[in-house]
Amino acid sequence: MTEFRPTRFQILPPVIKNLLIINGLVFLGQNTIGASSVFNMENLFALHNWQSPLFKPWQLFTHLFMHGSFMHILGNMFALWMFGSVLENLWGQKRFLIFYFVCGLGAAVLHMFFLSYEFNSVSQKFLALQNDPSVPQYLVEQYRYALVEQLNTATIGASGAVFGILAAFVYLFPNTYIYLYFFVPVKAKWLGLLYFGYELFFAIRNTAGDNVARWAHIGGAVVGLILVIIWKKKNTTRYY
Repeated sequence: MTEFRPTRFQILPPVIKNLLIINGLVFLGQNTIGASSVFNMENLFALHNWQSPLFKPWQLFTHLFMHGSFMHILGNMFALWMFGSVLENLWGQKRFLIFYFVCGLGAAVLHMFFLSYEFNSVSQKFLALQNDPSVPQYLVEQYRYALVEQLNTATIGASGAVFGILAAFVYLFPNTYIYLYFFVPVKAKWLGLLYFGYELFFAIRNTAGDNVARWAHIGGAVVGLILVIIWKKKNTTRYY
């Protein structure tokens, strides 16, 4: 039986350590000066729809270092360490860092594709209302406000890159046991399939009020899986 049981940071490779530090410092900045009237970190560094006036190219990467709450950053950083430390030790620093950012970029691109699709659909409905003389003007203005708010909604978090790491770990070590809540042993392949299926279900369902970037999670996992498959074909090492 192969086991993988998280310990108290006994394994902390350099890239993982620096990512944890940077994310922690950025989160501290978000909660101190990040939302001041002089400097708004979210407007500048969080990921916005490419159709938004707030969009900047660097946001495709900088949003990976921002988080919305303590539990948000705690969950992402714990998963980054738990699975990423194994991959960094396996691949080395340079390859792991490339993998991390490629997964994050892939997640962002897929997420923005669906953001753009949803925005275009809402825009068409707005134009129809605007050109309909029977619709009261106050309803048109309310819809316009909601449209602008949707356009400028920001996305933050390292979840896309972390899902890529999870997908790579599951592919390379499918029969490794992961201890949920440190007590319940589950093979990585079943945990990965269950988690991916959960995200896919809610992404397709697209429930109103769901503020989780499901397609970013899926995009990161897909990119990570493709990349690790390509790399593994060039390496005959077997993993269990």
